Formats: sequence, structure tokens, C-alpha cells
Amino acid sequence: MAKNIFLQHTASPLPYASQGGGGGPKYPTRNSPDAHARFISRKLQESRAQDLTQRQVAAIRYKDGLYLEFSGAVQHDLAVQKLENLKKGIRLSNVKRDGDIVRATVYIPAGQETYFLEKVQAYGLPVGDEENPKNNDLVRSIEDVRLAVLDSFWFGDATAMPDENPEWCEIWLRFDRNDSSGAELDFAACCNTLEIELNTRRIIFPERIVRLGKANKEQLKNLISMCACIAEIRRAPNATSFFDNLSGKEQAEWVDELLARTTFHNINTSVCLLDTGLSAEHPLLSPATREEDVQTVESAWRVGDRDGHGTEMAGVALFNDLKDCLSNSENLHILHKLESVKILPPHGENPPELYGAVTEQAVALAEIASPYTERAICMAVTSPEGTTDGSPTSWSGAVDSVTSGAEGSDRKRLFFISAGNVEPTELGAIEYPNANILHCVENPGQSWNALTVGAYTINITSEDEEFSGFSPVADVGDLSPYSSTSVSWNDKWPIKPEILLDGGNVATNGTDYTNCPDLSLLTTNRHPTIRLFSTIWGTSSATAQAAWMAAQLFTEYPGIWPETVRALLVHSSHWTNEMC
Repeated sequence: MAKNIFLQHTASPLPYASQGGGGGPKYPTRNSPDAHARFISRKLQESRAQDLTQRQVAAIRYKDGLYLEFSGAVQHDLAVQKLENLKKGIRLSNVKRDGDIVRATVYIPAGQETYFLEKVQAYGLPVGDEENPKNNDLVRSIEDVRLAVLDSFWFGDATAMPDENPEWCEIWLRFDRNDSSGAELDFAACCNTLEIELNTRRIIFPERIVRLGKANKEQLKNLISMCACIAEIRRAPNATSFFDNLSGKEQAEWVDELLARTTFHNINTSVCLLDTGLSAEHPLLSPATREEDVQTVESAWRVGDRDGHGTEMAGVALFNDLKDCLSNSENLHILHKLESVKILPPHGENPPELYGAVTEQAVALAEIASPYTERAICMAVTSPEGTTDGSPTSWSGAVDSVTSGAEGSDRKRLFFISAGNVEPTELGAIEYPNANILHCVENPGQSWNALTVGAYTINITSEDEEFSGFSPVADVGDLSPYSSTSVSWNDKWPIKPEILLDGGNVATNGTDYTNCPDLSLLTTNRHPTIRLFSTIWGTSSATAQAAWMAAQLFTEYPGIWPETVRALLVHSSHWTNEMC
């Protein structure tokens, strides 16, 4: 196989001058600026009066300032950046798209209540025939103004908003540069007054802190009334489900034979699995695993794998096609090692928490244990909750931060995330591939900087008598029936997944849809003293294969940038005839 060519010292700097062009903001035309100014002025005054009334009747301590929600015209832009004035303490809390309308929530501190009113009134003053009104882009872009309510801060499915029963929510706080503690102390005090339970975990982004609070709808409304640093509120994602173990058919003799012709090289490259832990004592995995590289974010969980998913991922991440390795008689050289950081508890689901913080901690643990290793970080742990249109969440934001080095280390990282799976039961309700089109890539697969991996199908035959009368759903080269897509996402978010690898197939008898061992990939079992092999499928197996490929590139080209590995994987992929 031909090697890639890396050119050195070929760049020549040239002066750059902007050529202009491109579409600018699309603001509505106001035929009567005076009339529009009067309307927006009235809405501002009504909002201020409503805020004063609420303060007078409130039984809680009110914040000093107020939140206003500005709305743009249908299918037009809103001059969002002009809504913020940092010198006057006027801060943009959030921006979101509601259908064809852009809405922005703005915090206005005490003493600046007339700021926008003065802008609008100046817009309404007469000007010459060839002149634009003052503050033209700002005011003409505003279609409506209202006092911000809970809906103004809620991101995600509105039906997921808590009712009278408390639910865990992500609460995003804004803070002034270099003053995160003040915002967090004020927030904690408000939550204490309102008896909102807080989780101790936090994620810190530039000018944003994400905390987890358990609150009902009324508590969230009161929190907005009391706290001046609320930016966004989202429902905390539920823990993802994991695949059940499927028994392997191979015998221990296969492992002995494979190990006899396998050499494990001590090379400074790894696949780092963020998963359910690892059965590192497995004879196929132990030669490539150091004790210090098997860790957990919570010591009480222990490092072992009670679920099996992490060990199943490891078999693919280390051997790629274990069945092929066992079937041939060639000598095998393993040129990378395994790392494992357990991010999920051994029993049940995680309590609701900020998964981004757990992910960041897991990456840090691996790097502390082996700081000079070139690693492909591999996480086939996703949640169907959190995003339905591809918009960011705290989890995807944390992955973006870790991958880009924005958290402060300036260290770039290669991060693989599974796209998430369509369950066989979904195919019974909606036929393939429509179920795949409707099931969107799961959180945090919408991360811009991570490489999200989907699945296609290779296997279409089964010799298992238990599945007599069943046939495969997809043909060779087709999108795997397990693989989710981003077809339903908003156009402004990234197209995912970037690449597809083998995710197996689903078997059906025309009524039932089920997993099938022969339509899955062979891998390692979490109970090596009982069975040495298991099976794996879906975007999990595909993601482990992608991480394996990345490890080969790191080994072949020491010192290669993580961004270059990502680019080589994406740009060497192509459509199969069936996909076309």
C-alpha cells in the first residue's frame, strides 16, 4: 500500500486583501420608521411596566435588572450583536431560532432601562431623503419585544420542560470575563432560597458556566426572576442504553493459536476508550494494556467491565476484524496499545449529571497517566436526549472544547463519537431506511470538532438455525439499519456522520426485527473465564474501527497532527454504489 506524501517547506506567503461579496444580513424594510419606532417604543414601555408590577406583587427577592426577549421578522435576520453593550452591562443571554423567527434574550441591568428606548426613539426622528435613520439596522430588524419568560431561556423540546414535578436541568450561566465566581455564588444563593437541588459538577466555557439543578417549572420561573446571570436552560440528557451481551461460539483454542503468531509492539500510540470499563485480564487484551492505563472517573465504580460494552469495543479497537485475524494463519503485529477510562457506573444508569464534565475528566486522566502518547479517543456512548436539530449541548460543547484545546491547554485531540443507533423495534414501526432518516444523530455526535462515525453493512448471510426464516434488512454496501443520520437537522449545523464503517445488519422475518450474531462483528467478551468472544454491532463497532484506523496512521506517521489524521480518514472515504 502506497504511503502518503508529506510536503515540507512549500508555502509562500502572499498579501491578502478582502474581495468583499457574499450575502449580508437580511433585515426587513420599514416603509414608515416613525410608525415602527412608536410600536417598538410602546412594547418596551409595556415590558418595563409589567416587570415593575411583578416586582411589587412578588414574594421573592427580585434581581436588579430585567430580561427582554427581542424577536426578528419572519424569515429575516435580527441584528443580534447590536443588542449587546458590554460597557453598559447589557449582555446577550441567548439566541435561538423558533421556526423562521430569530429570538434573542438580553439582560439589562438597573439604571439602563431606557437604553433601547432611546435607540428606538432616535430611529424615529426625521432624516433626509437619501439618509438612513439612526440605529437603522438594529431597530428595523426588531419585529417585537416582550418581557422574557421561561420559554425565552428554554432550549430543546418544549414538552421536556418540567411541570410540577422537579426534573434535572442544565442551567447555563453567563458571567463577565474573569469573574465566574460572582455569578456562580449568586446562582447558588438563589437556588438555596428556592430549594433547588444542585449537582456539584460544572463545566466552564468562555463566559459560560453549566450547572445541573433539579427544579420544577415554578422554581425555574422564580429563578429567572431572582438571578441576573441565567443564559439558557435545557433538560439534562438521560443516560444512554447499552447493548446486551451476545454469546460467542469460538473456543479457547482459537485464542491460543492467534496469540502464538501475534507480536505486541511497545509503540507510543493508543486507542483510548471512554466506556463501561475494561476486562483487562482478557488474554487478547492484556498484552496491549498497562495497569496504569485502565482507570475510572469514580473510584467506587472500579475499573472492571460489568456491562461488557467497553470490552467489546476494545476487541475491535485492537484487532479491527477479529474474525479475520482468527481465520487466517498470517503473523499479526499489533502496533498500538489500549487505554480505558470508565465513564459509566457498573449498575443501572448514571444519576443525571453533566456528561461533558465527566468526558473532560476522563480525557484528563488518560493524559496524566501517559502524557506523551498519541491517542485516538473513542466514545461510543451517546444519548437520544439533548438535541433534535443538531444544535449544541453542554456535552457536545465539552467535546468541542477538549478536541480543539479551547479549554486552555491548546492541545488538539482526535475524538471519535458514534452516531447513535436505530433500535430494531423502530424498524418494525417505520420501514428501513425511513427509520434511519427520522432517527437523528445522538448527543454529543453533533460536535463540530469530533469525527462522528456512522455504519454501513457488509454481512448479509446467516448460518444460525435459530434465525431460519429471517433475512437481512440491508444489502451489502447499504446504510446499516442501525445507523442514524442528520437528515432532519437544521441546515446551519454540521452534516453527520462524516464516515461510515461496518456496523452489521438487522435480521427480519417480515414482522420481527432483531440482532443476529452472524450479522454482527466478532469481538472480546467481558467474562474471559467463561467465554472469550462476544459480538458487537451498530455505530459502536463502526466507531471502534475508525479509532483502529487512526491508530495505524499515528503509528505510520509519528508526530502527525490529529487534524491531519481526521482529514485523511474523511477525504479517503467514498460512496458505495448502493449508497449512491
